Amino acid sequence: MKELVSIITPSYNSEEFIEETIQCVLDQTYENWEWLITDDLSRDNTVKIIQKYNDPRIQLQVLEQNGGAGNARNKSLERANGRYIAFLDSDDLWVPEYLETMINHMQKYKAELVYCNYARCDEHTMQPVLKDFHADRIVTFSNLLKTCRLAPVSTMYDTKRAGKFYFPIKSKREDHVMWLNLLKEIPKGYPLQKTLAKYRMRQNSVSRKKKNIIKDQYLVYKDFMGFSTVKSLYYTANWALNGFFKYSKFFN
Repeated sequence: MKELVSIITPSYNSEEFIEETIQCVLDQTYENWEWLITDDLSRDNTVKIIQKYNDPRIQLQVLEQNGGAGNARNKSLERANGRYIAFLDSDDLWVPEYLETMINHMQKYKAELVYCNYARCDEHTMQPVLKDFHADRIVTFSNLLKTCRLAPVSTMYDTKRAGKFYFPIKSKREDHVMWLNLLKEIPKGYPLQKTLAKYRMRQNSVSRKKKNIIKDQYLVYKDFMGFSTVKSLYYTANWALNGFFKYSKFFN
């Protein structure tokens, strides 16, 4: 029997995009999944749209107060029963073969974690605005300190081999902290050089305002990794430089 996949999704004011995201999950060729959506007290019609879908695999929880994406992901993780954990934000997309291909790749290499290429698209047209991000190297704790190559939309891990990892709710860089904590416990993550996901480049996304989050990134190293001030500054500088190249290669 195929192993169960738990899909982890935080939702917040996503009425413009959520139906497309739901459809991409329903279209998956790998069908043994549970989808744990935690709504972070949306003020629009997101919850009503999700509730229209009569599929027992879709499990919606609505929080009583807003706590941020990391907290919402944690609430979904608490309910997750699957061996494999996959992340999909409420405005991003997978190709139909995403789950099947990622699991096959993980099993091929007996890997605890795998990640793939993803397209970086305009938020309205979903046409590429940057070159695809390429999963071009094995990731380790050491090289992940200098740049976060792992994105939720394109990464999957195996709880049977690695355990279950939660997001720190006191960090604005919770994704990076979680991946670092995971890579402390496993030797490496394997790349899959196929574009299987689409990341929506939202103009108001905090993750794109690099100048505003340098302090938050510094705290990843200083507070969460326990590094010295000098070591934290060193890795923050590396992260900022790599981030510039990651987001500056436009198609033109």
